[in-house]
Amino acid sequence: MADVNGTWLGTYWQQGIPTRFEVTLIQSGNTLTGRILDDSNLGEAQLAGEVVGRRISFIKRYFTTSPDPITYVGTISENEDYMQGQWSLKLWDSGPWEARRSGETLLADLQTRIQKKVSLSSV
Repeated sequence: MADVNGTWLGTYWQQGIPTRFEVTLIQSGNTLTGRILDDSNLGEAQLAGEVVGRRISFIKRYFTTSPDPITYVGTISENEDYMQGQWSLKLWDSGPWEARRSGETLLADLQTRIQKKVSLSSV
């Protein structure tokens, strides 16, 4: 079973228009919970779902705007740093989505490398 714990940055497309989002996922066994913050007027949402093997599915519900639940289904990559799939809102709207693990650890690695390079050059 894939491990999706942590922060992810993603995009979903609605009628061809991209919307960025940040999601924090908490996985316990197959059970998935978390929070999503959309970079739009829709704001923050909660989610609940599951991970089975490399398949992820969850229901997203906004706190203050749209009362309708949005269903996300997708596949997690082998190295567990990327996922993609389809979202749907009732029968009348749907589109693709994707997410990558947040670059926070990449930024920390870069800062460590810069520190080492500065230390070596000052010798």
